[in-house]
Amino acid sequence: MSQDSGDSPDQDREAGTSAAGDGEAGGRAAAPPVGPAAQPPDGPPGGPSSEAVLGDPPGIPSDAAPDATSQDPAASDHEEDADQEMSLLDHLGELRTRLVHCVVAAGAGFLACYAVAEDMLRIFLKPLVTVLPPKSTLIATTLPEKFFTVLKMAFLGGFLLASPYIFYQIWRFIAPGLYREERQALVPVSIATAFFFTGGGVFGYFVVFPYAFSFFVNYAGDLITIMPTISSYYSFAVMLLVAFGVVFELPVVLYFLARIGLVTAAGLRRNRRWAILGAFILGALLTPADPISQCLMAGPLIVLYEVGIVAAALFGKKKPPTPAADATG
Repeated sequence: MSQDSGDSPDQDREAGTSAAGDGEAGGRAAAPPVGPAAQPPDGPPGGPSSEAVLGDPPGIPSDAAPDATSQDPAASDHEEDADQEMSLLDHLGELRTRLVHCVVAAGAGFLACYAVAEDMLRIFLKPLVTVLPPKSTLIATTLPEKFFTVLKMAFLGGFLLASPYIFYQIWRFIAPGLYREERQALVPVSIATAFFFTGGGVFGYFVVFPYAFSFFVNYAGDLITIMPTISSYYSFAVMLLVAFGVVFELPVVLYFLARIGLVTAAGLRRNRRWAILGAFILGALLTPADPISQCLMAGPLIVLYEVGIVAAALFGKKKPPTPAADATG
């Protein structure tokens, strides 16, 4: 008993000493640091901040890092010029591809029509031969004139035969500048382009040629014997056919302009009188200036203009309603 009571004061002193040591260690650990480390992260006014002392954390880019592109306008302009140059090269490459396709298609049509080019030339000469006086005839002033005219006739037939594919390639070249819904109309527009172009040529051959050639033959009278060369007739007739084929594309052009929103049916109706005047002026410029040919071109142009108005009203780009109209409705 006395031994246990004698040992306990020593043990209590040792335990107290260790507890006091632990308390001092804990107090030193819990005490706030003294000195520069005890300052808040922002630091005192005018003093260095923690970002200036410690620097940016690793792996996180600084917002104040200099941008080489923004600080060097010449480099930015150089990059923009490079992008424009590449886009121009791509555009020229696309044009070359489409031209190659058109040439190959026209060449295939030429080979297909060359075997019947003589018969095609005979049909092509018929509108003039039927109105020539008995003493008049077509002549050739050089030896290879008929041969080259036959080649030109085969090329013309081949172009007309391949015209749907050729016009499709032309519209494909224009397609990158169109919207998605506008690109979906490429095939029908290509077919319509070939149809109206061929229709214009057929109209010129069956309707315009007999009246125009009869007018010029009768104008010569009895004092002059008409003997045109075969090459001059071919050039004159092809010029008329191309002119009628181009002007017959008016509905397709108006449809395309209405689809992209450049014209409207209401605007075309308002400008109808100017369109009629322009039809007669265009007829005078593209025909031999005789009144019959001029009227035969101006009349279909006016009708085709009305067809274009209907196409613009049915397929034109619809304008969004204005806020005032919505409030009224």
